[in-house]
Amino acid sequence: MSGGVDSSVTAALLKDEGHEVIGISMQVWDYSRFTARDGEKFDTCCSLDDIYDARRVAESLGIPFYVVNFEEEFQRLVIDDFVDEYFSGRTPNPCVRCNQRIKFELLLKKARELSADFLATGHYARIVRDESGYYRLLKGKDQGKDQSYFLFTLTQGQLAHTLFPLGEMTKQEVRRLAAHYRLRVAEKGESQEICFVPDNDYVRFLEEARGEGRLSGDIVDSTGAVLGRHSGTYRYTVGQRKGLGLAHSHPLYVLGVDAEKREVVVGAGDELYREGLTARNVNWITLPAASPIEAACKIRYRHRPVPCRISPLPDMRAEVRFLEREKSVTPGQAVVFYDGDTVLGGGWIEEAVRSEE
Repeated sequence: MSGGVDSSVTAALLKDEGHEVIGISMQVWDYSRFTARDGEKFDTCCSLDDIYDARRVAESLGIPFYVVNFEEEFQRLVIDDFVDEYFSGRTPNPCVRCNQRIKFELLLKKARELSADFLATGHYARIVRDESGYYRLLKGKDQGKDQSYFLFTLTQGQLAHTLFPLGEMTKQEVRRLAAHYRLRVAEKGESQEICFVPDNDYVRFLEEARGEGRLSGDIVDSTGAVLGRHSGTYRYTVGQRKGLGLAHSHPLYVLGVDAEKREVVVGAGDELYREGLTARNVNWITLPAASPIEAACKIRYRHRPVPCRISPLPDMRAEVRFLEREKSVTPGQAVVFYDGDTVLGGGWIEEAVRSEE
């Protein structure tokens, strides 16, 4: 229970259906250690106020409520990874990491220790069991809220003990149910930022973690010609246009980041297009693909699924070839594979693939 409307309605629905429900909130981040530039305290998803809201909802539903402290684990498994990825020239997705390492590993384990049969969350996704006995992960009914992209790391063992009660609902229906159950969070807004960077200033966060002035170097074009200087490769991500500090005859975009060479590569917009990518740490939700398959993929959360050909490689890797070139393939982001509404699996983008011509 995050203290938001989705997890609160999830608890209310399950209680209404006659299940024995236990509410659990995670304490993952000490916001009192950080302040924004103008001095106000951070207050966002998973804050103490949110835990207070979750506790009040649990009290109104008459269910037991627990808070588990995962601050040390969250620092090590999510935040340190976030910082390491940026300083390695990649753009991470901490929400996927949190789902993978915190919610569906540590929290699910804690739920099972409490003798719970299932971990239920407010994700907009669906789980079905097919005729062969395999659990399949599907997109949520509300395509605007679908969160299956963030869940591609789920295993058969985790899916067997997970419930997504909101998967068949729209956000509007969830809001109406919250009002029906008279939940105090019925009109509560949603946080769109990374929970531990609530002011969206990720550069400030990275520099507080590792110090300023690291990895400064040259801004170059695709031929290697030096166009300017930058004050840290971690300040840039593929597709970025603003903040380059370069005067040029046409708009320039970040094409790539090389932390080892301390270079930021820029070019024209048409240079952002790539034919494919390679992915590492690929997870297949059912059976691993043994040969190339035709499917669709998303290379970032708000990306539309596009047709592609996925070829499995050794060591949990895969090569993805788009049917048509795609823009801004970003190392460090997740690529997720779909067959219609079904999530086949996914992995982490290793590098973009250029034309062989």
